[in-house]
Amino acid sequence: MEETVKSVFSTKLNEFVKTLNAYVSTADGQWTIKGFIDVYRRIYTISSDTKIVSKLLEIHLFPRLMQFAEKNGYTLVPAEKQNYYPDISLVSGTDGHKFALDFKTTYISPENPDFCNGFTLGSHGNYFVDRDNRKNIQFPYNEYAGHFCLGIIYTWASATSVDETESYAFEDLDLIPSVIRDFQFFAAEKWRIASDRRGSGNTANIGSIDKITDILSGNGMFRLLGEKWFDDYWVNYGKITVRDDTGKTKKITNLHDFVTYRGGDLNLILPRASRRKVRSK
Repeated sequence: MEETVKSVFSTKLNEFVKTLNAYVSTADGQWTIKGFIDVYRRIYTISSDTKIVSKLLEIHLFPRLMQFAEKNGYTLVPAEKQNYYPDISLVSGTDGHKFALDFKTTYISPENPDFCNGFTLGSHGNYFVDRDNRKNIQFPYNEYAGHFCLGIIYTWASATSVDETESYAFEDLDLIPSVIRDFQFFAAEKWRIASDRRGSGNTANIGSIDKITDILSGNGMFRLLGEKWFDDYWVNYGKITVRDDTGKTKKITNLHDFVTYRGGDLNLILPRASRRKVRSK
């Protein structure tokens, strides 16, 4: 029953995502947001800072998400606090099912356009392990029927085309270059695009895969293993100690060792795509 409910939501979300490119892009692929305007009608260009761009994209898309929720009978519940998971909870007005939706933005790698910079998929700490926990989460993890990402992959404008120190008159709006362009939107359950690596150094965040075609088609490392393996792996990440071939102890922090430890089928692991730099001609 829950899988059917999740599948219906996923279908609606993916149909919605198909409409977003036209909403945020000009005819030539540039972002329709050009900068900030003051009361004197001066426009200031946007900094090429990923955090600023991510927040502005979220604000830009919020009215459309409100329309999506209203059209499909969901109540949209924004995160109560900035550090809460998820960014948005969608609660069905029909049956009360809840869906977690996190915004994820990343940019195409300048060295290899087949790959993006990757992103985090939420914590594998407190609320992920203790799924009735209410700390740093809008509703307990167990109450969500599905955990989804609304993802945006974009290209940075060339460094020479955007001058962050420049300001423009309102009448020159059409002359302002956009800081990002060429959007690719996707919606996916987070386990489907997960890797077996942390996404941000020593913090307890799940990392995504980073090959763009794999992200867009949901070909994460756990795709064939399934969500239960994803949950089991990340709940136990770095907590299980085994001995290697030399007799030394080590903590399990990769999927191959974990599946071996659990006696699973190693053939069901989808390996991460290897990233190679593309030589400039």
